[in-house]
Amino acid sequence: MDMIGKAPEFQTLLRAMRIVSATDATVLVTGESGTGKELLAQALHENSRRCNKPFVTVNCAALPTQLAESELFGHRKGAYTGATSDSMGKVQAAQGGTLFLDEIGELPTNVQAKLLRFLETGECQMVGRANNQRVDVRIIAATNRDLSKSLDEGTFRSDLYYRLNVVPLELPPLRERSGDMELLLNGLTFELSKSYNLRAPVYSRQVLKSLNSYPWPGNVRELKNFAERMLILFSGRRVEVENLPNEFRSQVKRSAVNEGGFVLPDQGLSMDQLEADLIEQALSKTLGNRSKAARLLGLTRDTLLYRMKKYAIDC
Repeated sequence: MDMIGKAPEFQTLLRAMRIVSATDATVLVTGESGTGKELLAQALHENSRRCNKPFVTVNCAALPTQLAESELFGHRKGAYTGATSDSMGKVQAAQGGTLFLDEIGELPTNVQAKLLRFLETGECQMVGRANNQRVDVRIIAATNRDLSKSLDEGTFRSDLYYRLNVVPLELPPLRERSGDMELLLNGLTFELSKSYNLRAPVYSRQVLKSLNSYPWPGNVRELKNFAERMLILFSGRRVEVENLPNEFRSQVKRSAVNEGGFVLPDQGLSMDQLEADLIEQALSKTLGNRSKAARLLGLTRDTLLYRMKKYAIDC
């Protein structure tokens, strides 16, 4: 999916991305989980002179500690037990293109020095090989961690951090992208409806209001999961508040409370009991003054007296 958004913060990011994509500068993409860091990296690559060359992704958090160096830089046959043949690393596979190092904060410390050397010289050394190999690759790294804390903890090299942080780009969370939720929901639903060959659901105004007030802790990834679920369960149908997952219905209730509205309990209620309780509360607040109590309840004095008699309320 393309990078979609009209929020000023997001548009500023896209402008910076287009400027940086015209260069070979190393980029560090930051942002909360689910904000679309890999999509931004792909956009950087596709807008660059390297667009016709490979875009190779490495999830640093998934690299086995003992094999991380081999995975990145490759190995020669017999370099270690199990190395039965020469193997090209991700760096060599990205020759001429872009290497995206996702979750760079999780890169094993024993590999960080070799990555730093590659960034500084453009040369890498396969495990088990004596000489270096020059590779033309643009590096884009990403993390949802605060790397400055990792520096303090000694789990991430400061020299590598500064070498990666040439051009920092920070993706704003969805909750800070004013007006983008509905735009993204429509775009995601359109893409998914083509994939599943299903008709898109229609969201009521109250549902959209609820979705706009929801904080989206999982960001765009959570929104995509939501769009997929609603498409599958309510294809071609109208989605009302009662059709929303529990976490969204809870948000509707919180919004109603914040706006001073009344929230119907899930277990229901007795209208007579509710009305009697409200009358008693109004009389208590006004110290028994029936005219003031009627005004608090939005009733005429005669209507209040009638209902007091109905519920046998005396004061």
